[in-house]
Amino acid sequence: MSTYAATQSRSGGMTKDERFVIVASSLGTVFEWYDFYLYGSLAAIIGAQFFSAYPPATRDIFALLAFAAGFLVRPFGAIVFGRVGDIVGRKYTFLVTILIMGLSTFIVGLLPNAATIGIAAPIILICLRLLQGLALGGEYGGAATYVAEHAPPGKRGYYTSFIQTTATLGLFLSLIVILATRTVLGEENFAAWGWRIPFLVSVVLLGVSVWIRLRLNESPVFQKMKEEGKSSKAPLTEAFANWGNAKIVLIALLGGVMGQGVVWYTGQFYALFFLQSILKVDGYTSNLLIAWSLLLGTVFFIFFGWLSDKIGRKPIILAGCAIAALSFFPIFKGITSNANPALEKAIETVKVEVVADPAQCGDLFNPVGTRVFTKPCDTARAFLSQSSVKYSTAKAPAGSPVKVVVNGTEVPYTDAKTSNPAVLAAIQAAGYPKAGNPDIIKMSNPFDIFKARTAAVIGLLFILVLFVTMVYGPIAAMLVELFPTRIRYTSMSLPYHIGNGWFGGLLPATAFAIVASTGDIYAGLWYPIIFASITVVIGLIFLPETKDVDISKT
Repeated sequence: MSTYAATQSRSGGMTKDERFVIVASSLGTVFEWYDFYLYGSLAAIIGAQFFSAYPPATRDIFALLAFAAGFLVRPFGAIVFGRVGDIVGRKYTFLVTILIMGLSTFIVGLLPNAATIGIAAPIILICLRLLQGLALGGEYGGAATYVAEHAPPGKRGYYTSFIQTTATLGLFLSLIVILATRTVLGEENFAAWGWRIPFLVSVVLLGVSVWIRLRLNESPVFQKMKEEGKSSKAPLTEAFANWGNAKIVLIALLGGVMGQGVVWYTGQFYALFFLQSILKVDGYTSNLLIAWSLLLGTVFFIFFGWLSDKIGRKPIILAGCAIAALSFFPIFKGITSNANPALEKAIETVKVEVVADPAQCGDLFNPVGTRVFTKPCDTARAFLSQSSVKYSTAKAPAGSPVKVVVNGTEVPYTDAKTSNPAVLAAIQAAGYPKAGNPDIIKMSNPFDIFKARTAAVIGLLFILVLFVTMVYGPIAAMLVELFPTRIRYTSMSLPYHIGNGWFGGLLPATAFAIVASTGDIYAGLWYPIIFASITVVIGLIFLPETKDVDISKT
């Protein structure tokens, strides 16, 4: 009996070989996500190191743009490596992706900064980020496909759910390494040179991953297809130029992965951004709060993957999107109430208006942070949004100067380039908390979790992670099952990386741009709510249930 036949006919518990397949695929993917998240977590320091020729605000913008570039190229990596995976094989393709990812990350740790080699430093850095994004675009589809094609019928959701834990575990590992390095070296040394250590450590993780993956055999489903001579000669054409398959790709994206992507990034990334940038919780505390929620919630990826084998992929994914869309507003308001109660009270009791000639007010939509505002109406609103102040805009006669009105009292606004001390003093006097307000939640160590407000925030963040596990736990199995073996790697990778890399990856910046444009700290939540709701509607109508599909079909 062939390996494939034995796998498909076997029942019972997981075999030693299957456990090795899952560990090898998952561990390598954890390390790749670790590499990818390091840059995002250290963007401010990297901006200072590699974009030092520019003012601080511009440094941050360039650093974030370099981070975003890694997300934007992920679908192209999915196309390139998906094609290779469907022609050459799963094993060798994701062996190449992990080598590219790991070496790119290690080189970032060695790369001289702009003060040493000038403009070459940021150029090389951006090239390395692009390579990381391309590699990550090919990694996930290979790992998920490889594990699913080893899984016996009725257990693909459970087996692939271990792959689904990898992004969260990679983020968690990167946070732990960064926090530990910062604690040992101190902030000054970490900012000067210690930030390189987490990047350099990745070479050890790379060595372990490559050693493990070299011991793997090719997927039995793919090997059987190759032996029968049924593999695709042109997977890109079959996947996307054939309307029958291209339609499934669109349904997978709009009726599944798009909603999954925005729910995932809201629960793990926008939550961190909301704590730090809007609620003004310090970075150490914010990272610890997120780390605890991930630690508590990660096991549910496996639970919902297992459950999807029993009741189906579709009901769990769509229920996660629907419940998340209905719950985001009360959950984030609860986080505000516990993390920064003084801000919550100020939002409810302090009325702030920007009174200006509508012709002098532009839009503040700035998702990539590259726009520079110069008109007083725009700079006033941008300053208020960055200060987490809820404001409204009122019309003034044509040609009137800008006025900021706080609880009915006019405050002069004259500085169109920097923050206005008079406005800052007025909003603080009215009740908005000052920076470093002792009422803002703060953790002094990783185990300082038993205070009522701290526990409440972790609990609310855990609920957000629970939504993430609902939508993400079954998604790999569903994507694998939607497409035939000969073009599976190519077909499933593209919708996954558009949904997560574009709809999800651009969420934090776009959501904050909505906050700045509206003057409402919660308005950014409409981004994930709208896209998750669209996925629920399209998924209910068009997305097929896949849990009983025979994935051996070519």
